[in-house]
Amino acid sequence: MVLTDLRMPRVDGMSVLRRAVELDADAVVVVITGHGTVQSAVEAMRAGAFDYLLKPLPSNDALRLVVERGVEKQRLVEENRRLRESLSPQVGFDKLIGQSPAMLAVFDLVRKAARTEANILIQGESGTGKELVARAIHANSPRASEIFMPVDVAALPEQLLESELFGHERGAFTGAERTKPGMFEVADRGTLFLDEIGEMPLGLQVKLLRALQEREIRRVGGTKLIPVDVRLVSATNRDLAESVRKHEFREELFYRVNVIQIALPPLRERAGDVPLLAYHFLRRYGRNRERPLEGIDADALTVLEGYAWPGNIRELQNVIERACALADGPTLRLRDLPEHVRGRGRAAATVPGKDLPLREARETWLRLFTQDYLTDLLRCHGGNISQAAKTAGVDRKTLHRFLAKFGLKA
Repeated sequence: MVLTDLRMPRVDGMSVLRRAVELDADAVVVVITGHGTVQSAVEAMRAGAFDYLLKPLPSNDALRLVVERGVEKQRLVEENRRLRESLSPQVGFDKLIGQSPAMLAVFDLVRKAARTEANILIQGESGTGKELVARAIHANSPRASEIFMPVDVAALPEQLLESELFGHERGAFTGAERTKPGMFEVADRGTLFLDEIGEMPLGLQVKLLRALQEREIRRVGGTKLIPVDVRLVSATNRDLAESVRKHEFREELFYRVNVIQIALPPLRERAGDVPLLAYHFLRRYGRNRERPLEGIDADALTVLEGYAWPGNIRELQNVIERACALADGPTLRLRDLPEHVRGRGRAAATVPGKDLPLREARETWLRLFTQDYLTDLLRCHGGNISQAAKTAGVDRKTLHRFLAKFGLKA
C-alpha cells in the first residue's frame, strides 16, 4: 500500500502512482494533496489510485479508515487469487519440467506427499528447483488456498532470522520500534518454506524444534505463547544426516523436519531433460525480441546435452537467457553459447575411460571436468568469487565448498 503526496520536489505523486501500478497491478495507492482540483482527482483515479484525499485531513480516523479499506481490498484480491489457483488440480506442476525416470519418480512422490500434512525435506544441489517443488507441494495440498511463505535461512544473521521467524515485541532490541509478527504467524494455516535449513544456527534449531512440537511460538522479548498451525517444508543442499553426525544439526530436529524426504537429482543425471528445459527457457526469453527465436540448432543442442551443468537448472536458464540476448538469427546457434559451455560440451561428447566401470568413469570425468571448469571460471573473473558464482549460477557458499573439495584457491 502506497501513501503519496501529489506535489514533491523530484518526482510528483502521479509518477509514483503510475510506477507503483506498473510494478504491481494490485497495488493500493492513496494520493494526498493540499492543492486538489477536480482535474487532478479524475486523472489520479483514471491512473489507478484507490483514493484521493485533501489536506488538511479532518482527523487521523479519516486516514485510518482509508487504510483499513485498502488493506481489506488487498485481502480480497489475494483470497480470490488463491481460490482461482485451488480450482486447478495440477496447479504448481506446470513449472516442473522433465520426463526422465528420475523426475517422473519425483513428480509421483510430490503428488503423494502434497496430500498429507507431514513435514517435508527437499534435498538437492543448488539450482535444482527446490523452491519450485515446495510451491507445487503447497499448491496441491489441502492448504493451497492459504499463504505460502518462503524464508531464506542462509541469507539472514541469527538475531534477524529469529525475529523473522518468530516475530518480536516492541522494545525487544535496539531498533524494534513496533511489534512485528513472525513468519510462523503470517503463515498460519498455510505453508512455511525454510530454504537452506541446514545453515540454521544451533541455538535457533532448539526454538524451531519446540515450535514444531508444541505448535506454538513466543515472539522475541515476549511472554505470551501464540498458537500456530503451519505445515513446514524445508530444503537443503547439504547432507543433513552427515551434519547430525558432526553435531552441526540437531538430531531431534532432523527427524522432525524429515518425515518425508524428496531428493532432487542434479541435471547431469536427468537424461533427456536438458532439451525440454532448454526449449522452455527459449520460449520465455526468445520471444522478448523484435524477431522471436524459432528453435535451437542440432549442434548447439548436442553441446547443451553434453555439458555437465554444475549449476543445474539455474545455470541452464542463465545460459539460454544470455544466448537469446546475443543471437542474431532466427535460431539459437552454437556460437551463441558461452565459451566454457561450448568447450566442455564438446569434450563430453566422447566418453572418458571406456575401460572403466560406468560409475568410476563418470566420477573420474566429473572430477576432472569440475577442476578444469572452476580453474577457467576463476581465471576468467580474476579470482572474484561473487562474479564467478553468478556466472556459474550457484551461490557463494556452494562455490567455496567446490573450491575446498578440489583444493583450489581463488
